[in-house]
Formats: sequence, structure tokens, C-alpha cells
Amino acid sequence: MAIKTLGTRLLKRLRDNLLNKRNWLSFLAGLSLVLAYAPFSLWWLMLIVLPLFLNSINGADVKTATKQGFIFALGWFGSGISWVHVSIDQFGGLPLFFSLLLMVLLCCYLALYPALACYLSTRFAPKKKFSLWLLPPCWLISEYLRANLLTGFPWLSIGYSQIDGPLSSFAPLIGEIGISTLLLVISIAVINTVYNHYRKTHILLVIAVFTFAYLLTSVAWVTPINKTITAALVQGNVEQSMKWQPEKEWPIQLKYLDHSRENYDADIIVWPESAVTALEPAAQDFLSMADRSATLNDSAIITGILDYKYQSKTYFNSLIVIGKKESSDDTGHYRYNHSNRYYKNHLLPIGEFVPFGDILRKIAPIFNLQYSSFTRGDYIQPNLVAKGVHLLPLICFEIAFPEQLAANFTDQTDILLTVSNDSWFGDSHGPHQHLDIARMRALEFGRPLLRATNNGVTAIIDHRGNIQATLPQFTEAVLKADLELVQGKTFYSQYWQFIHWLLPIILLILFFCLYPMLNKKT
Repeated sequence: MAIKTLGTRLLKRLRDNLLNKRNWLSFLAGLSLVLAYAPFSLWWLMLIVLPLFLNSINGADVKTATKQGFIFALGWFGSGISWVHVSIDQFGGLPLFFSLLLMVLLCCYLALYPALACYLSTRFAPKKKFSLWLLPPCWLISEYLRANLLTGFPWLSIGYSQIDGPLSSFAPLIGEIGISTLLLVISIAVINTVYNHYRKTHILLVIAVFTFAYLLTSVAWVTPINKTITAALVQGNVEQSMKWQPEKEWPIQLKYLDHSRENYDADIIVWPESAVTALEPAAQDFLSMADRSATLNDSAIITGILDYKYQSKTYFNSLIVIGKKESSDDTGHYRYNHSNRYYKNHLLPIGEFVPFGDILRKIAPIFNLQYSSFTRGDYIQPNLVAKGVHLLPLICFEIAFPEQLAANFTDQTDILLTVSNDSWFGDSHGPHQHLDIARMRALEFGRPLLRATNNGVTAIIDHRGNIQATLPQFTEAVLKADLELVQGKTFYSQYWQFIHWLLPIILLILFFCLYPMLNKKT
């Protein structure tokens, strides 16, 4: 009887939630945010949707604010990372019901963080009512947790939506995290101006932010050094289903080498993640041949390859340099285990390592993908050197972690390099979002960036975060362009730790000190 009563109550609560108009409005508001990101790039939409949602929960109690924050984020991530389902559905080996269930669980997990921000903004606010001005520091705290807990998943941070908007000029100063903060501040000021009577303080704040953004466009954070290099990025467009078939090993590798031979006038040639489809110890003949060929033609090749250490029985997702290391040296430098290499540190859950693998690998093929037991490389590693150019490498997902890039950024770093194999995500918006994340890193750190992928989006990006050249997706081609090198450091690249740690603390202090003034009608 008790179980029946409990079931009836749960069904009634579910029905009430499904019929609740406020829940649907929050969900649809979050759902629409996907349009603010690539490939749609309607950056201004964030400045409309975010204020509308925050105004809907302004003054709400703890339960309501937390619940609506969760529902809003469920729509936000449900549409924004729907590309994850492509890999689960096509390569996971799960029935549709279970693949959709995994996606729902992932979105529910990610939605906990914005819900936490809404909870904190209410729980510690005066009168236990949702406070708009307490949200920015609480949001930054929740986003820090999202980027770090359980290896972290900082995808779709709201600042990335502004890479093509006027607020992007703040990136070299305060980074994407600072842009996210400004979006919240602007949204709050708009709410207090439009919905809570006219307030001179708030409208002046919005005007000041955009005026400062305009002035920052004229700031030269770095300066050209009157040196250019020619880069060629090879997009092999290899089908994921064919990539690791033994009979395709040599044809795939020769494809990359043939494209490179046609472009040896380039200083640096880049192949994408795991372009060489043989383990490095077993690919010595091919790598030696490519090394001699590149060196003879005064060029260097950087390629993704998987390494296997027989003694420790460990796999690494790596990048290696073959051919010219220094422009003045005319001999090949590649040898197995040479130091001019990079081992991926930030591994992708499920794809590159499986938590509780002994249990999960027995459940479904998605937990037992080929080469899903990688070992982490060191967090800090030397830059790669190719023909005298220093490149800071990041593989795939790592480009979403500015802290890792900053930890490896040196005075000698000339170029940022990221390689990926986004064929896991098909014709979805995932690769386009990935590209915009890379653009934000280039702008934050004031360095040109090379992005080589298997099937797109392959791109060459200048130090201002602008796409200099790109290739169409799902084509086999080579992207070649001259890249201007620069020197100097942006404010963010030097003081990112203070920005990441002090920004939420400063906002909290300002909230409690200025709260009466910020809410004063003028």
C-alpha cells in the first residue's frame, strides 16, 4: 500500500512538472543557446536569452531557483552537446534507448553545475531569495568545478559564444572566464534597467563595458617579429571504421606522405591525431623513410601516432617531430624515444581511459573501444621544435583547458598546435564548437594556432583568433598558408592564475560591499 501511494505521488509530481509552463520556458531558453555557438554563431542571442532566464528566477526561493537552473541547463547542454550522441550511437554498440539514456545522464550531470550556482546565489543571499549580483561569483565557482571534477568537461562555457562578438576583445586581458563574467554582469544590468525600473547606474555599466571593449580592439598585446613560416596541414579524411584495419595501414600512411611530398616547400607540415595508424615501435621503417624525405627537402613533419612501451605495457597518445628540428641542421633527427615529442596528458573519459574499467568493459562495446587504455603524459612538457620554430602542442580535448596551455607556455613559444580526429562526431556542430575553442586560446595567448584534423575543421588561425584559412569538412586536401610570428605576452597569459582565482573572490567582496548601491533605484 505504501509503495503504491509513493508511486502515485511520483507520477503526480512528474505530471505536474511536465505541465508546468515555467519549466518548459526555462528548458526552451536553454535549448535555444546552441544557436549562440558555432556553427550558428549568433553571439547576440546570449545577451537576450540569459537576461530573460535570470529575470524569470529573480527573487525566487532556494528550491525554485535551483530547479529552474537545472532545467535551463538541461536544455542548454541537451542541444549544445548533442554531438556526443553521434559517437555513442555510431561507435558505442548500444541500442538506441541506452545510447539516449547515456546522453540524458550526461546532460543531467552537467546541469548540476549551473543548478549549484543558482542554489548558492539563493542560499547565501539576503532573505534567502535569488540574488542576481551574487550569481557571477557563484557561477565562476561552479564552472571551476565543472572544468576539474571527474577530469573536467568545460565545453560550452558561455564566454565561447562571444568569439565573433565585441566582447572578444577582452580575451587577451581577462580570458574566456572574464568574458563569461561580463556576460552575467551585462545580463544583470539589463534586467535591472528594463524590468526593475530605469537605473542610471546599470545602463552606464553596460555602456562602459562595450566602450571599453571597443577601446581594447586597438591594443597591440604582441608585436610581429618580421618573420613568417609556411605551414601545410594535411587533412586525410580517413573513415573511422577503416582507420585501424590492418590492410589499410600502409595506404593511409602513404597517403599522408604523398601529400607532404607535394608540399615540401612548406617549413612545417602537420598530420592530425593518430595519422600514422601503426604503433610507433612497429612503424620505424615508415618513420625513418619520412624523416629522410622531409630532411632532404628542408622541411619538418609533425604527426600524431600511438606509442607503446613494451616494458611497462603502456600506451600513449603522442605527437612526434620528424625531419628538420633546427633550420641550420641538415641531418635527420628522428629516432624512437627521441625527446622531440609530446604525450597527451588530459585523457578523454571512455574514449581514452575507462573509469571502473573492470566493471564497465563487460557491459557494452562503448566501454571497450580500441586503444581506450592510455597512460597520461606529464602535465608540463617541453614545446616541440620543428625547423627552429617552437610549437606548444595540445591533442584534441586538451585545447579546452587554458590552465594546461598556460602551464606549458614559455617565452620561446611561437605557435600553438592542436591536432584532433573529430570523425567520431560526424556532421554535427561539435567540430565547429571545437574550432571556436581553439580560436579563443589563440586570442587569449596572442599566438597563431595550427589546427590539423582528420576530416575537419582544419584551420590556420592568426594571433587575433581570426581564421586565416580553412578546409571544407569531409574532403581530402592540404591547407597551406604563411603564418606571421609574433613576440610578447598578453596580460591574460601572464596573470591567468590571479584572474581564475581572484575574480570570484573579488566579485564576492564587491557583492557584500556594494549590494545596497547596486540595488538602489536612481
